[in-house]
Amino acid sequence: MRVTTKGQVTIPKGIRDRLGIKPGSEVEFVPRSDGKVELLRKGDGGDAAHKRSKSIRSWAERVRGTVDSDGMTPDEYYDWIRGPRDDLGPG
Repeated sequence: MRVTTKGQVTIPKGIRDRLGIKPGSEVEFVPRSDGKVELLRKGDGGDAAHKRSKSIRSWAERVRGTVDSDGMTPDEYYDWIRGPRDDLGPG
């Protein structure tokens, strides 16, 4: 896509159709820490699922790369976090 002198881009029709973007729809471009940008279709202001998704995505971007598992495997890390599971039988 090319950016016009006014800073505009055209969102391809396939993407507009998939996201339900129509003339007058509001969208948001969200920069990510990896240098990429996400295109989000904004809800009507009362769209709780959209707000929740945006909040979770924002939190995930802020904490990316901050967990230090000190070389533990995922199972070892889970046991360290919650303690060993005594509700599972041996083996």
